Amino acid sequence: MTFLLGMLLGFLLCAAASAVWAVRAFRRFEDLQRRTREVERLAELGTLTGGLAHEIKNPLSTVQLNLQLLAEDVTPDNPAYSRLTNRLKTVQTETSRMREILEDFLRYAGRMELDSKPVELNSTVEELCDFFYPQAQLQHVQLRVKKNPEPITVSVDVKLIKQAVLNLMLNAVQAMNQGGELILSVAADEYQATIDIIDTGPGIPPDALEKIFQAYYSTKKGGTGLGLALTRRIIREHGGDLLVKSEPGKGTNFTICLPLAASQ
Repeated sequence: MTFLLGMLLGFLLCAAASAVWAVRAFRRFEDLQRRTREVERLAELGTLTGGLAHEIKNPLSTVQLNLQLLAEDVTPDNPAYSRLTNRLKTVQTETSRMREILEDFLRYAGRMELDSKPVELNSTVEELCDFFYPQAQLQHVQLRVKKNPEPITVSVDVKLIKQAVLNLMLNAVQAMNQGGELILSVAADEYQATIDIIDTGPGIPPDALEKIFQAYYSTKKGGTGLGLALTRRIIREHGGDLLVKSEPGKGTNFTICLPLAASQ
């Protein structure tokens, strides 16, 4: 009788474990499908609007050039010199901003070609921090790195991943305008690698937290609102995801999740 009960218990435990595994697998499959649909939608958007953006950039370059020539023609002996130069500067500033918006849009909506290679994540993050250290010092921000005890290999386009991490580091430093601490922590489990970018800034209000990854949403003056949207797209193109947790008054934690390389 005890033997039968043991077998039954073992069977139930195995069934429960199988059910948990099946639920996790189904959720991962659903998530993959959702990301695939989003990538397809962005690719279609890039095809439809990329040509239009390029066509706008051409006359915009002509406008910028002619504004520069016009500014050179306005001389100090002109009674309206001060007023004209101020207005020309305003128009030049706005046309430059339009060009930046177009270039950001093309990076966000255009097709993203990945040059993926095996990369050791600890050393990649350490290189980024060495590069960023002078800027952190300038902003009175203490920069710290927590490496994983063991090497972590991911297959990524290292240039794009560095761009994504650097975007988050820049955002963190800009949020800590009175100084603070910026921590980059690298870790891994059996499924994925993670990079946490943690700051001690003012945090993000709950109502804004739901919108920060939306294209053209920005709380920064002069921001295009595509930085975080582009960063998340880079991560998702690699089969990963970008998550965020924040508490007003205590800081923000962005987590980059990346699948481990097949050999890991």
